[in-house]
Amino acid sequence: MQKTERLIRLSGPYLQYLVLLAGVLLLLSANRLGLVFWQYERVLATGELSRILLQGVRADLIFAGIWLALPMLFLPLLAHARTIHIWRNLSHYWVLLGFALVILLEVSTPQFILQYDVRPNRLYIEYLKYPKEVFSTLWQGFRLMFVGGLMAMALLLWLINQWLRRVSAKMRPYQHTRTLLLSWPFVVFLVFAAIRSTTEHRPANPALFAITGDAMVNSLVINSPYSVIYALYSLKHEARSSEIYGTLTEQDMLQLALDWPWLHALQFTDAELPTMALRTPVQAKARPLNLVIILEESLGATFVEPLGGVAVTPELAKLKEQGWWFEQMYATGTRSVRGIEAVVAGFAPTPAQSVVKLSAAQQNFYTLASTLSQQGYHTNFVYGGESHFDNMRSFFTGNGFNEVIDFPKMIHPQFVGSWGASDEDLFTAAASRLAELAQQDKPFFSLIFTSSNHEPFEFPDDRIALHEQPKATVNNAVKYADYALGKFIAEAKKQAYWQNTVFLIVADHDNRVYGNSLVPVDKFHIPALILGADIQPQKISALASQIDLAPTLLSLLGISAETPLLGRDFSRDAETPGRALLQFDQYFALLQQQPDASPNITILKPDGQAVSGYYDFEQKRLTLSDSAVAAKTKNKALAEVLLPSWLYREQRYRLKQALE
Repeated sequence: MQKTERLIRLSGPYLQYLVLLAGVLLLLSANRLGLVFWQYERVLATGELSRILLQGVRADLIFAGIWLALPMLFLPLLAHARTIHIWRNLSHYWVLLGFALVILLEVSTPQFILQYDVRPNRLYIEYLKYPKEVFSTLWQGFRLMFVGGLMAMALLLWLINQWLRRVSAKMRPYQHTRTLLLSWPFVVFLVFAAIRSTTEHRPANPALFAITGDAMVNSLVINSPYSVIYALYSLKHEARSSEIYGTLTEQDMLQLALDWPWLHALQFTDAELPTMALRTPVQAKARPLNLVIILEESLGATFVEPLGGVAVTPELAKLKEQGWWFEQMYATGTRSVRGIEAVVAGFAPTPAQSVVKLSAAQQNFYTLASTLSQQGYHTNFVYGGESHFDNMRSFFTGNGFNEVIDFPKMIHPQFVGSWGASDEDLFTAAASRLAELAQQDKPFFSLIFTSSNHEPFEFPDDRIALHEQPKATVNNAVKYADYALGKFIAEAKKQAYWQNTVFLIVADHDNRVYGNSLVPVDKFHIPALILGADIQPQKISALASQIDLAPTLLSLLGISAETPLLGRDFSRDAETPGRALLQFDQYFALLQQQPDASPNITILKPDGQAVSGYYDFEQKRLTLSDSAVAAKTKNKALAEVLLPSWLYREQRYRLKQALE
């Protein structure tokens, strides 16, 4: 008892923060142990268990230092006898807030890992902007877990609050101001040393803890509060986000990024808009064709052609025999907005947020609608939910789309779930509008974005024979989405506009991106199909990226126009080995087709390092190499990720007339 009293007396005005330090380290380490036990097979496979746990304590000290920094700076002003009551109360609530942050983020970590295969990161922040949609999803799909988590969190915080009150009551100022002034610089030094966590040129960041080849296991090393705080800090650097991988001169970047066989025939002559080039169609049309893009939510290739499983997309399986089927199409990222920027704008990925959400891309940023609206097309976006979600309405209306049809504009939808009207209602609204536009004898471009295949997987009863029980599973939701898609295409074939309309069916991304690889390449594989009009069936086996779809579509429509697109026109060349660009959390990968088993993937890490490896397309397995990556190989990948960041920052991804 005497030792305890002596410790309290020696702690003086630091008492509550010592309690915070001890409590946070205990909570974070305990939760890490739980996560390691949960993911034990993947952790064990890395052979780094002890290092993960030890480095985890280091990461926990970084977060503790971050949370202690602010009050420690103000301590000399308030921790005196005359103001100790103010210091005591402020400290109490700051410490309680710190515990609340830790508990909230750590409690929500397992569910986030189940969805994204990493700890909470910037995606966690982005979803907090949409509390209605997030709450609805949690309530409909995870009600017991959500309520139980809230109750456990509330109880734990109440207990901590009661305990802190007793601790706070015992806190006393130092009897001599000299003691405070002598101890304070030393404490501040320790706090900022904990934050920096290294004597190297640059302070520690999450990349320092990427000690294995498994991105999910790497995320276990750090803690969720630190991960989210670092994501918030990184947001202010998004204009130059790609430079976390390294830098190149502007000339080298452009030369390397534009050095692809399918770009060699193009003439890049505008120094102000260095990716601008005239693209002409392979076959001219007496009248340009209409375009309908159906962007399917979370539809990975494994639902269509599973390895050793049963496909749940019978309608798409039939349709793929009727058009251009891309056997090796890869998404650029893991979010819908990333799929939108790639498919609709032909824009390559960066570690920043998608341009759909970035401020400088809300006007005069290139999209397919930019070109088609200039060609006299009516352009619209059709979505079953609220179009403000993910900033879609602002991006589309500011960049060439004439009309937005979303949930508030849908007349008497038959089924409404957490994410809005069902896919059937969505396609009904889209079909009605397409029929009206066809009657007006005006070319049209319609982007239709589905949402039924989204947690909590709500869809109408009695539409499909369920693939499994219970009803609300991803396989059943995909099968319903496939049913609604097949129904829409069947009806479209009966319309007069079918003969002069090109349809693209493509996923925005897979439903969950996970795996024990630094970049889970197989989870970026998505279905893509072009059909309608005069499209003749064929299988395209060359590796393709979502950014290749926009130039291909313009050519098939018969459009001749200057665009800044960097993708490949598959109507001109469907045989040359291709490439895909993959952004996974803060890792960027350039995947290429090689004629042999030589390294075909280069992965850039946020600490400026790079690794290479071989991805087996048949076995869907990535094997990383221990050999150093050649500078030429790294710079090629680096150019691919630096260019889009530069184009955005300099506002050079636009049409010539946009800023004139």
